[in-house]
Amino acid sequence: MYFKTAFVLSGLLTSCFGAVNITSSMPSVELTVNGESVKIERIQNSSNKLKNSYAKTSRPTPPFSLQPIEPIAGITTIGELEIISFLQQNVATNKGLLIDARLQKWYQMGTIPTAINLPFSMLSANKTAPLNVKILKLLGANQSGGGWNFTNAQKLVIFDNGPWCNQGVLAMKSLIALGYPKNKILYYRGGMQYWQLLGFNMQMKK
Repeated sequence: MYFKTAFVLSGLLTSCFGAVNITSSMPSVELTVNGESVKIERIQNSSNKLKNSYAKTSRPTPPFSLQPIEPIAGITTIGELEIISFLQQNVATNKGLLIDARLQKWYQMGTIPTAINLPFSMLSANKTAPLNVKILKLLGANQSGGGWNFTNAQKLVIFDNGPWCNQGVLAMKSLIALGYPKNKILYYRGGMQYWQLLGFNMQMKK
């Protein structure tokens, strides 16, 4: 009797807790971006552990200084579920961009699905620099007279390696200096470390 009961309970537990879902009502998310199908899901192996540099707990400070929850007043900090909602409501509808502000070598080792690479080092506060002008136009801003019109500019979510990384913050500061509206920028502080710690899939870039 004991073994039969244990077997039944084991089966119930497996059926109830076997899947690693995003939320209790969201197993995974599928969307289409620029004609390509994208799936966001978590690793199903509940014994999985990180074995890369994101498993590290301690880094020398400086240069790896912890970032506050709100590093820039007026810019909202978001989490993983908000990222997914942003992908569905903004990226998939061409109203927003997910920006990986890390250097290209980091981006190429894996990023959040749909993210495009805009390294913080490419940006500066110089409003007339040719590269900044090109970037702002690509983000949807329009030159108007002697300034910029951001009415049709994309809404952005910016991230980097994680709470100990300032690459995303530097990118946001440069964009703000160029006139980009704070209400069109969101900050994912958790970055790649939190994304991987929670077992979300990555997109490899070449």
